[in-house]
Amino acid sequence: MTDRIPTRPIGTSGLKAGILSLGSWHTYDRMDFSDAVELVATAVDHGVNLFDVGVYGLPGAQPPVFTDVLFSAIVRAAGLPRSSFLLSEKLWLEGYGEGGFRPQLEHALFRVGSDYADLVILGDLRRDDLDLRDLVLDLAGLTEAGLIRAWGVNNWSAANIRSLLDIAAAEGVPGPQVAQLKYSVARRSIPDGAPFARLWEQGLAMQASDVMEGGILAGNAAPAREVGRDPGAIRERIVASLPEFVRLAEELDATPAQLAVAFTLTHPATATTLFGATRLEQLHANLAAVALVERVGAETIRARVEPFWADRGVVDPEGP
Repeated sequence: MTDRIPTRPIGTSGLKAGILSLGSWHTYDRMDFSDAVELVATAVDHGVNLFDVGVYGLPGAQPPVFTDVLFSAIVRAAGLPRSSFLLSEKLWLEGYGEGGFRPQLEHALFRVGSDYADLVILGDLRRDDLDLRDLVLDLAGLTEAGLIRAWGVNNWSAANIRSLLDIAAAEGVPGPQVAQLKYSVARRSIPDGAPFARLWEQGLAMQASDVMEGGILAGNAAPAREVGRDPGAIRERIVASLPEFVRLAEELDATPAQLAVAFTLTHPATATTLFGATRLEQLHANLAAVALVERVGAETIRARVEPFWADRGVVDPEGP
């Protein structure tokens, strides 16, 4: 029988996700199709049931990306029924306008070949012309229409998430269930800070993302692919600390990637940790991070990686 990873609740939504989840950014479009099918099927077999397949790339702004379209073909080829996995879509605030989120969501669902998304994550809040109440009510309408089951936000400040929760409570509609946050041994100030601690106490869950800093914390000091934003401009410090981090992983009889993933699982609010994989070996290695936490212990892992906390005192715990 295949070892399956545990599940954790996504807030109070009733959804349960495997504690590891697969992202699609710069993954399926870099793989042989048959390899991608095997990867996804194997992930599901091991209890990975949440797949982030947002539409990446804005028309006219940057080259289009088709990983979500590929995902629709991958699950068909793998023979996976829709009920066997949770679909997470991104909704971009840059595209919010007439008709609310619905046109954008329906387009995303058309691309991925599904009638609904289990979870939608609102992208970074960079606009100052949006009424948060409008967003909450619009998402409530999508929930009532059966197009989504739950929603959350990506890299929003604690204050803005508190506002969303307050609005939802006042209106009697579902509020955000999860915050997708950059979280790693190097970037801890926001998820581990006091402002978000109060949100975790209210039942908000976390989806840890960017856990390997684009591959740097997996041992690759100079990744060839695009790496996400660098809040606090600490990336050089992360690269400089890599040799010591690799040594610690070896001491714990683990790979750097396994230690990076394992750390994120030690946070009590983590519902699931999001990572990308383009090889079956990467998937199996990351799955082994669950056993690493059990073997070494969450408290020990958190204590041993403390020296690699690079954004302490640099990034405001309140968030963007």
